[in-house]
Amino acid sequence: MPQSPSKPRLPTSSAITYRVEIADLHAHLFRVALTIAQPAALQRLTLPVWIPGSYLVREFSKHLQGLRAKQGTRSIPSRQITQRDKCSWEVACVAGKPLVVTYEVYANDNSVRTAWLDANRAFFNGSSLCLQVEGQSQGPHRLDIAASPASPVWDVATGLTPLKVNKRGFGSYLAANYDELVDCPVEMGAFWSGSFTACGVPHRFVVAGAPSGFDGDRLLADSQKICEAQIRFWHGGKKPPHKNYLFMLNAVDDGYGGLEHRNSTALICTRKDLPRVGDSKTSEGYTTLRGLISHEYFHTWNVKRLRPAEFAQYSYNGENYTQLLWFFEGFTSYYDDLLLRRAGLLDDAGYLKLLNKTINQVMQTPGRLIQSLAQASFDAWVKYYRQDENTPNATVSYYTKGALAALCFDLSLRADSKTATPPALDDVMRALWQRCGAGPMSEADFAAALQEIGGRSYATEIASWVHDTGELPLESLLQAHGVGVLHEPAQLAQALGLRVQESNGVLIKTVMRGGAAERAGFAAGDEWLAIEPLPGARGKKGPAASQGWRLTKLEDLTMYAGTQKKVTALVARDKRLLRLDLSLPSGVTTWRLIVRDAAMIGRWLAPAT
Repeated sequence: MPQSPSKPRLPTSSAITYRVEIADLHAHLFRVALTIAQPAALQRLTLPVWIPGSYLVREFSKHLQGLRAKQGTRSIPSRQITQRDKCSWEVACVAGKPLVVTYEVYANDNSVRTAWLDANRAFFNGSSLCLQVEGQSQGPHRLDIAASPASPVWDVATGLTPLKVNKRGFGSYLAANYDELVDCPVEMGAFWSGSFTACGVPHRFVVAGAPSGFDGDRLLADSQKICEAQIRFWHGGKKPPHKNYLFMLNAVDDGYGGLEHRNSTALICTRKDLPRVGDSKTSEGYTTLRGLISHEYFHTWNVKRLRPAEFAQYSYNGENYTQLLWFFEGFTSYYDDLLLRRAGLLDDAGYLKLLNKTINQVMQTPGRLIQSLAQASFDAWVKYYRQDENTPNATVSYYTKGALAALCFDLSLRADSKTATPPALDDVMRALWQRCGAGPMSEADFAAALQEIGGRSYATEIASWVHDTGELPLESLLQAHGVGVLHEPAQLAQALGLRVQESNGVLIKTVMRGGAAERAGFAAGDEWLAIEPLPGARGKKGPAASQGWRLTKLEDLTMYAGTQKKVTALVARDKRLLRLDLSLPSGVTTWRLIVRDAAMIGRWLAPAT
């Protein structure tokens, strides 16, 4: 059943209880005890294979071990516990008598998607730890989080509703149902914690792994601006659907990502990207972090409540397909940076710089001409989340191209109107919120909202921009709104059609479709060792032009090739040395956006009134 926009009132007891405790810090093991007050005679238990928001079958059950069961003091024999498939078990027991199932879960994935446990920190999503009880998933679920002598100074943070907890957060929490239980991750550790209020709603921010120079006050102030801008975007002066919100940020040496939840988000960032005490400048990394915060918070509305009709009720034991990720991830990606601008955390030039980066990312992806946005959404399970050396040639990101489609819809709506305050995509988003009751929506709902707000049908644009593979009308729409588009010479890797890794040489990671490198015969995995002049060019332009040169970085190519238009590339492949005739390209360009009419740009980027 579709979930209500408001959280249902929770009971004070539960027929399903999970007790989570630390079994062994250094072995990265959680111990879980699941108590079912009223089990079936043949009780089926399943562990999800994926987590909503991350569209990949991750096989969480591979980390579950030692499953046992008992009723009262009687242990249930192993022959009465049957594994039915990769993630499901059946326990034969006495119906109606409390059943306790215990097991351990290995937790050593320091991401936002699964579970982690070591001497410094613990984190888990319920989808990694909590078996679903067949037939009872819609009833209330209780989670008991046990304190451990091995971690006496740890605290707990979670979006679950506390039932009875101590001052550090250990104790009992309640969820309305299994969906809510697995939608509220848990953070444990000696983390930094701060709070703020946005439009009357309390928000908490916890940071694990922060260094002593971390400026928590600045992070809170900036996050408050982001949250207030988004609440005003969706509701004006009214309260949002969530009564509280929790940000959980894990700062690591190298990492980036986020996963949205109904009243919380789990984030990961590189430690050096955190704001620093005494440094008022905004680094590129901190701008990226603020964009991540904005992106995941926008999901509170767009995908956690307003969501694909196919996600009205999740199925946790397999893929859940939809063609709408271009809307729920792509449009969210459009608004994450736009709302940073409206929150006063970017100026117009800073926003255009980020938009410029997105445009070039898409334009440098040959797969945009192969796969539509709708196809990319449907194929996320096997393509976007299973990337390899051919991914840029075969698919397109529904995040980045979806954001550009949102831009095109927004600017088209504005351009179609001759009024002083033209309609915008903002109005479409709010109309969808009302039309769909903050719940499941379809592409037809989007088309209807566009027509309602824009005063005409946008079926042609949807067919072209979402279901076809042609280029988006970015340049003409941007120019019509005061943005100049310059076409400048591309950097060398793009011009050649390569993505490389430069570490003790030049390793070819990806060969782009239709580029000079592909025409020469380069392949992913090649090591580009050197260049030589073509046989016909030897000795014609002095001694330097007739010599071979070792490449240590890609940029060495222009220095050693000089004015030559063709060279021989010496590459190593499968221990063989190959000579490839490479024509050095010209005329490959990249985009640079500039301000042509500041007033026009300001009307587009200004906060909606």
